[in-house]
Amino acid sequence: MQVPTATESPPVGPAHTASFIDCDLFAPTVDTSTPPAYLGDLHQSVSQDKTPPAHTGKIPVGDLHDPFASLHLFDSGSTFPTNSNSSKQRLEALNSRSDNSMTPKLQSQFSALNMEDEGYQGSPAEDEDESDVDSGADNAVDNKTNHRRKQQALFDSWAEDAAVNITKEGLLEATRASGREITETNTIFGQSAEKIVNFPREYQLELFERAKQQNTIAVLDTGSGKTLIAVLLLRYTIEQELERRRAGNSDRVSFFLVNSVALVMQQHNVLERNLDYKIGRLYGDMGVATWRSQQWKEILDDNMVIVCTADILVQALVYSFVTMEQINLLIFDEAHHAKKEHAYARLVRDFYFPQTIHRPRIFGMTASPMDVKSNEHRQIAEALENLLDSRIATVSDLNKVRQCISTPEELVLEYEPIGPPFETILHQLLVREFGDLAILENVFDSSKHMAPELGSWCATAYLGFAFEESKLHRLSKQAERPEFGRVDSYDESEVETGLRAAATLVKQYPIQDPQLAAKSSDLSSKVKSFVTALQDEYKYPTHARCIVFVDRRKTAYALEHLLSYSHICGPYLKAASFVGTASSVYEASPFSTRKQVLTMAKFRTGEINCLIATSIAEEGLDIPDCNLVIRFDLYKNMIGYVQSRGRARHLHSKYVHMIERGNRFHRDVIMQAVAQEASMREFCQKLPKDRRLDEDDGFSDSILSDPSLKGQRFATHPKSKAKLTYKEALIILANFVASLPGAAENFYRPEYIPSTREGKFAYEVLLPEGSPIRSVEGRPERRKLLAKCSAAYDACCLLIKKGFLDENFKSTFARKLPEMRNAHLAIDSKKTTKYNMLLKPTIWQHGRGSLPQLLYMTILGLPNGCGGPIEQQPMALLTRSQLPDFPSFPLYMEAGHESWLASTSLKAALKADIHELELVDSFTQKIYLHVFAKEFESNFRQMSYWLAPVRPECKYGSTSNPYQLIDWEALEHVANSSDTKWKQSWKDDSVIGKFFWDPYDGGKRYFSLAIMEGLDLTSPVPESVEGSKQQTIKDFTVSLWSKAAKKREQYMPYDVEQPVLKVHRMIERRNVLDVPMNAEKESQLTAFVIPEPLERSPLSPRIVATALALPSIIHRFESYLIAMETCQLLGLEIPLDLALEAITKDSDNTEEHGEQQVSFRRGMGKNYERLEFLGDCFLKMATSITVYTQQPNENEFEFHVRRMLLLCNKNLFKHATELELPKYVRSQSFSRRLWYQDGLKLLKGKKLGREGQDYEHSLSDKTVADVCEALIGAAFLAHNRPGSWTGSTWDQGVHAVTKFVASEDHQQESWDDYLRGYVKPNWQDKPATAAELQLAAKIENQHPYHFNSPKLLQVSFQHPSYPKKWNRLPSYQRLEFLGDSLLDMASVTHLFYRYPSKDPHWLTEHKMAIVSNKFLGALCVKLGFHKSLLHNHDDMHAAVLEYATEVEEEAISHGAMDYWTVVKDPPKCLPDIVEAYVGAAFVDSGFDYNEVQRFFDMHMKPFFEDMSIYDTFANNHPTTRLYQLLDSIGCSNYRIMAKEIVGPGVDETKPPVVIAAVMIHGKVIADGRAQSGKYAKVKASKKALEQVEGQWPALIRSKYGCNCGPKKDVDKLTQDAVQDTAI
Repeated sequence: MQVPTATESPPVGPAHTASFIDCDLFAPTVDTSTPPAYLGDLHQSVSQDKTPPAHTGKIPVGDLHDPFASLHLFDSGSTFPTNSNSSKQRLEALNSRSDNSMTPKLQSQFSALNMEDEGYQGSPAEDEDESDVDSGADNAVDNKTNHRRKQQALFDSWAEDAAVNITKEGLLEATRASGREITETNTIFGQSAEKIVNFPREYQLELFERAKQQNTIAVLDTGSGKTLIAVLLLRYTIEQELERRRAGNSDRVSFFLVNSVALVMQQHNVLERNLDYKIGRLYGDMGVATWRSQQWKEILDDNMVIVCTADILVQALVYSFVTMEQINLLIFDEAHHAKKEHAYARLVRDFYFPQTIHRPRIFGMTASPMDVKSNEHRQIAEALENLLDSRIATVSDLNKVRQCISTPEELVLEYEPIGPPFETILHQLLVREFGDLAILENVFDSSKHMAPELGSWCATAYLGFAFEESKLHRLSKQAERPEFGRVDSYDESEVETGLRAAATLVKQYPIQDPQLAAKSSDLSSKVKSFVTALQDEYKYPTHARCIVFVDRRKTAYALEHLLSYSHICGPYLKAASFVGTASSVYEASPFSTRKQVLTMAKFRTGEINCLIATSIAEEGLDIPDCNLVIRFDLYKNMIGYVQSRGRARHLHSKYVHMIERGNRFHRDVIMQAVAQEASMREFCQKLPKDRRLDEDDGFSDSILSDPSLKGQRFATHPKSKAKLTYKEALIILANFVASLPGAAENFYRPEYIPSTREGKFAYEVLLPEGSPIRSVEGRPERRKLLAKCSAAYDACCLLIKKGFLDENFKSTFARKLPEMRNAHLAIDSKKTTKYNMLLKPTIWQHGRGSLPQLLYMTILGLPNGCGGPIEQQPMALLTRSQLPDFPSFPLYMEAGHESWLASTSLKAALKADIHELELVDSFTQKIYLHVFAKEFESNFRQMSYWLAPVRPECKYGSTSNPYQLIDWEALEHVANSSDTKWKQSWKDDSVIGKFFWDPYDGGKRYFSLAIMEGLDLTSPVPESVEGSKQQTIKDFTVSLWSKAAKKREQYMPYDVEQPVLKVHRMIERRNVLDVPMNAEKESQLTAFVIPEPLERSPLSPRIVATALALPSIIHRFESYLIAMETCQLLGLEIPLDLALEAITKDSDNTEEHGEQQVSFRRGMGKNYERLEFLGDCFLKMATSITVYTQQPNENEFEFHVRRMLLLCNKNLFKHATELELPKYVRSQSFSRRLWYQDGLKLLKGKKLGREGQDYEHSLSDKTVADVCEALIGAAFLAHNRPGSWTGSTWDQGVHAVTKFVASEDHQQESWDDYLRGYVKPNWQDKPATAAELQLAAKIENQHPYHFNSPKLLQVSFQHPSYPKKWNRLPSYQRLEFLGDSLLDMASVTHLFYRYPSKDPHWLTEHKMAIVSNKFLGALCVKLGFHKSLLHNHDDMHAAVLEYATEVEEEAISHGAMDYWTVVKDPPKCLPDIVEAYVGAAFVDSGFDYNEVQRFFDMHMKPFFEDMSIYDTFANNHPTTRLYQLLDSIGCSNYRIMAKEIVGPGVDETKPPVVIAAVMIHGKVIADGRAQSGKYAKVKASKKALEQVEGQWPALIRSKYGCNCGPKKDVDKLTQDAVQDTAI
């Protein structure tokens, strides 16, 4: 068959033009020379030609410029007039215009379209000789210190300038604020009064209260929260039902009835996520029609609520599988359908009314009580009320409800008139060949009518997918239906043959890509206008969502196919059709419920961002808020208009009516919808009072001056005489809430929760998070206004009583906040104070001044040797008092050889006589002189300890006899030896294996190894000898000055016959507590000397080898002993290694975790950082527990305040200084001049440091506080037994906390004291309700802990927004406060033990992952805890639902344990639930921490077995990222600093302002302000990252003048990249 080309010229109207008409009656005049911002080039001037081209369409054509063409009077957005007649007024204004009323000026204004409304503009060190550091280190330390000082000076100067600007801003703001305050009273009852008093959810709560009492039909706009009311009512009904069942009554269930299967799925999902009860769902595909009574019995027994279509319930009632007596609540979604023979109507008429007793409660939900084109509202409403046996309840002015939800700007998009139906070429070919097939009649008819409306391409494309292979079989089967008939000449097989031939023709027909050109006939003017609107919305990457409403499924498919071409709307639009499940013969397969769910899920996640939907998307379905809704085909009635408009709920959304230019029918459709909505709203306003919710709800001066307010309570402040009245209480409370931190950003206001009590109104006022008081109940009153005032009045009284309102009723909260919540800012980590520092332990003074009667032995050994050629021999340290068992610690001997000291303290004492004392004293003095070049006056009485050699062959232990261990022969030899000078009579064995020392040079100490044959004293020193300087061996050996050496040789020449000795030089380094920086140098210690200039020591080389470590050993022992004294001072039992670690500060900025260390002191061992990290956590937990136990009636804010005052650094510092703790802190490393015994008189050698002087060190206030926390951490760690916890193991930690906080609020000495001091709240032991018992049983299935007090568990799920009056229980905040600290403890200990080498910076960052809201929120969903949340917050309802869906989908698709890191942040309530639950289990178990650990091990630990997968999460902190980026490019000259702004102009009534700056090479590149240094640094880091992230390293270094250490690899990569780019 010859196929013609696709060129065709159907009859079309004029060239495509489109214009938007802005729906704003009060729009200002605009400059028509400027194109409108909205939809870019789409807007074009309205043609001046008043006579449009004629066409033969069915819709009558009117004047192009009839009154409707200027429909810029709509505005259902934020400027919607607040009076009830606004819609009516707009309609009257429209009708008042005549066809010829358009002036040229007005036409010009319409051409400009006034698109400049708000919201639619374009996108807008110590002394050198005091340390023993390696060569070159001193200068580095000084340079770093001086560099830091320079940085600080630059920052201080910059901060002063910044402070001036900030305080100027503050003064200006204060001036503006005073002006506002003057007018505040005048405006409070105007625009802002309703926002302050009429909390948007109030109507929901009132509807809930009403629905509890009577059958109710809630009439509220789409998106106004009707489902939340249903959830509250269901929860209330279920709780009542559980009590009924507990009392022995028969079971009843609730039915939630909807109109479609998709809604069954949706509402079931909503209820399942918001009600922690069994929710069933029923729909036709489950085979419900075939069920028997047993299956219905099972479904009724297993569920508390059943969601289904009404038809299913009707059928069950027909067959008596269900009876009305078994139902306690019927909820009708979209209740306006209850009419005629709808299932809703049949259900009530046939089954509800005949049931005279035990009828279920009825609750209906609708956006409009009528869905027909009628103005007989009263009759329709009354019929609906009668049919559902209910009363309508609504807000008299629904516009007020609409102000609580975001409503769209409404626009009209005109398109050129379309022509009559026509046939495309493909259509003509098919008709010519197969027109006699009756089955194709509908296909041809659809194609013919689609051609003018959508364009020839769409009609041709429609034929293309109508004849796809997948549809042929269904078409042939359809042909068998009688109504189609058949041409006599065709039998069944010929029909199928004809269909396949037609399909072949279609398949061969060349369908080209659609063209958008103005002259192209591929697309109609309607489609071109539509496409242009979408192009503007999706021209760039966007998160915008759009719904396009069409009448027919075919249109939806055709538009979806069109939009799949990327050249039509670009790559950023992703469209999909969304239609009903009804099957069509022309579809490959029905649009199944599953496909609906999947499509909506993709739309929710953004995988699809444009839905082409039929009317199924108008009502019921939970569709994400859309930025744009386009009515491609207009609605059929008012409710379709209202419901589809309700889909455009995103901020600054748009709702577009598409109409044909000059089409009066389209005009009438819109006019009728607007008129009916206006009429419906007027009807709602005129409803009887018993149907309306807002009696007394409008606030104005006249109402507040109502005589009924007179005679009410008032109070006069005794000091200022200020008078608090009902009238003023509302204003005062609103102003107080406005003073809370974050009020401006979060629009805080009091929330008034209504209820009725004994026929009167009562209100509970809820204050926002951060308020010191969260909830107050007022007295019942006869009017709602009085009841609100009563609640506000009582709240003000309580605030005054607690000091949060001053004598003039002004907020003092901001002044109190820095003092309490930010108490840690009161001390400065930079400021330092000089304190005395203990150099020697007091144990050395025991018995000094007298001859020792007993000596206690501690044996010092180096089992791993000293690293050189000389073996070591154990040495004994003899002391007046018994020393403790010291921990083993490493010593880095010759060339860095690591050898761990083994010390053994003997229990038995040595009773030495005077001769033996002389021997050990002589030995000790020889060690000092021969090894360390120090000669002291011998004085037994002033000595604290002595040294003695231990027999090398002896084995020893703590119970050994000390006398038998001492090498007395060696002592005698040392004491009596006088043959020390060279003699010619010395044999070889007299010079080999000896220790030689130079009396004139303390650095020359040698171990002789061998005699070098062939060398003499004149031989040159081999070049391999370090420091030879081309000397002779004699010159190398002699240490005298040249003159003295020559003079000595004149009188006493050196013996030329003496041998040359090969020796091993003794290392000069005294600090062997750290790896030497010059280890390689120490490995070259061989030398050649002559013996005559030296003296031979009687000390054995093996003893000397051990003695080399003696200075470091004594220094470390003394540090241990001072740490022991610290513990004795505090009454703590802590091992010496942990105690010393807790008081060791090894750099000037040890407290700055993660920062580069300044003036780092080597060889001090572990510093306090890790223990401080651990102690901080234990301190937080301990103080949280004591605050919780002792203050059962205080709120979370007061808890935070009390805890902060206990654990704040200021408090710790204060009590630490009272205990003189700073003098025990170890802030100085080993000094070669300070290790000797004090009190001895130096006769020879360099002067000792600080002899006879008090030694001082500088400590910051924060360091002192940190040491307190480190000691708490050490006390905890010393006795903690992971895996086998008992309260007694933490007694020492509790005692340490008590010692340091020194407060009446924490006097516990043991763990059990917490439980003994617990004051139970009154409600905790009250009998549990049936609902609480069921909750406990459900939660126990998620975590195997059985609650003794179900009420305690219930509290852990009760959000602060849940009114206390509903169950007389507090919110979870107190338990969340407690649980937060307990989970912190479990998380920290997990990391601390698992990663013993990680620093606090790493531990802190990775702990943040474990206890992050992000993880705990996901865990809450995983455990299903979110379903049990009790709240009263519509936004929270939606947020929890959306978040839970995302988490569950991600958990399935992601698979890995870190799936929670890629989802969005959870609503804060979800992590709060987890923390509150842990706190509740802890309290309920009698403060058994095992329950906390069990929860952590079961549910949290599995996620964090491998912490490396969370490195990215931890490093995502802005400051961390900035540090890593700058480090990676080789820059080390950077710093982030913060400072609180003080001085004139700073408002002390407001929270403090802290300014932080990022400085690179002395230049401030970014800054940030916040109320704390932490958050100010975060803001500054974010700004800095914006400047440097993504830049080439070399460019960054060049920009900031970075000349830090070479980063050749980085610069080379950058150079390569630059060259590649140039190429």
